[in-house]
Amino acid sequence: MANSSTLRVAVIGGGPGGYAAAFLAADLGMKVTLIDPELNPGGVCLYRGCIPSKALLHVAKLLEEAEQAKNWGIEFGEPKVDLDKLRGWKQNVVKKLTGGLGQLSKQRSVQFVQGKAALVNASTLQVTKTAAGGQEDLTFDRIIVATGSRPSIVPSLRLDSPRLMDSTGALDLPEVPKTLLVIGGGYIGLELGSVYAALGTKVTVVEMMSGLLPGADRDLVLPLHKRLEKLFDAILLNTTVQSLKDEKSGIRVTLEGPNVKEKEQVFDRVLMAVGRRPNSEIPGLDKTKVTVNAKGFIEVNPQRQTAEPTIYAIGDVAGEPMLAHKAMHEGRCAVEAIAGHKVAFEPSAIPAVVFTDPEIAWAGLTETEAKEHGREISVAKFPWGASGRALTLDRPEGLTKLLIDPKTERVLGVGIVGAGAGELIAEGVLAIEMCALAADVGMTIHPHPTLSETLMESAEVFYGQATDIYRPKR
Repeated sequence: MANSSTLRVAVIGGGPGGYAAAFLAADLGMKVTLIDPELNPGGVCLYRGCIPSKALLHVAKLLEEAEQAKNWGIEFGEPKVDLDKLRGWKQNVVKKLTGGLGQLSKQRSVQFVQGKAALVNASTLQVTKTAAGGQEDLTFDRIIVATGSRPSIVPSLRLDSPRLMDSTGALDLPEVPKTLLVIGGGYIGLELGSVYAALGTKVTVVEMMSGLLPGADRDLVLPLHKRLEKLFDAILLNTTVQSLKDEKSGIRVTLEGPNVKEKEQVFDRVLMAVGRRPNSEIPGLDKTKVTVNAKGFIEVNPQRQTAEPTIYAIGDVAGEPMLAHKAMHEGRCAVEAIAGHKVAFEPSAIPAVVFTDPEIAWAGLTETEAKEHGREISVAKFPWGASGRALTLDRPEGLTKLLIDPKTERVLGVGIVGAGAGELIAEGVLAIEMCALAADVGMTIHPHPTLSETLMESAEVFYGQATDIYRPKR
């Protein structure tokens, strides 16, 4: 293994996984080149994903809270939304973060190349510079592929119309349409649907499965479903879109499902949010030993190394879950492996957060997975209706639960639905990673009154000793 300070490393893709890998490699003394089509690092997450969507969701939450304030004896006038200013604020958030990453690249002496990369062989890239122009062949000791993913499209529903949007187009906020159909009841569809509904759009969500957020436990989804029923115009489950047709008045949609009253409806805009697919169609990849599986993911080992020893792959392109924080940890793992350190990407828990209102977050084992694998678990639930802090926020619909091994009393999974669930889940992740017992969580003093107490009280429920609810241990 060569000294890491002499290694030349290329990172293809400047998203969270890519820039995390590039920055750590530079910190370890490697000579790093980071290649991305954008002006600065950031990737889909910063430019067209997690960051702009969360900025808009914050606005949506504020509008909903202003309406909810009537319950507390406070009434505001009808909100006036300046769409240009809102769009500008969102872009300013993105600009600050991506500009900051550009500065961090310079401080670390990472060579950032705005362009696209193709593989000539297992160690050489042909880089086409989009801004400066021209092509250049560059040779490296190691290459990290971090090309991310893109929105999926249902082939039978392709339509050349500006009214049909994917998540990228929806985040541009071209207008606030009177009506919007969201195809897909996953986290992207529900988050963006919530934004448009808060801004005044009548939103209809169509989901082919029997419930929203198919991967999440039903008891966590239920409070969200109830709230979205009030926010959205309609939620149609077990329903599919048969066809889309562009007309002068909008997009004519044909729906098929048991609860569909009108099979044909016209919407001002349609958002297709049926998931994402990996960007593994990298020119020249076939000239290497790298293997791509049937789902389009690049296959890697625990060090994130592909079948080609000089090439690593991380993030969305290397497999599910397609989450920015997973990509960042994979990027650091790959670089540590390149540096010769003994390392493997083997997390016990990768948190997932749906930033709707209420938020849903979970980590580790889920009840759904436990049932599928016939695994014996004990589930300890603490309803937020018994939380003083939740009541002061007028948000008693939440729930915190621990999935516990009944024999060892180890915490195997954590699920939370409620205001700020995404901020609370990290304690659960730490408990799982540290092999904490329910007693460890229950005996850790939490501040009062807070929502974080609900984790402690869930552990107390397991032992039948919760202060704020009477749940004797069976």
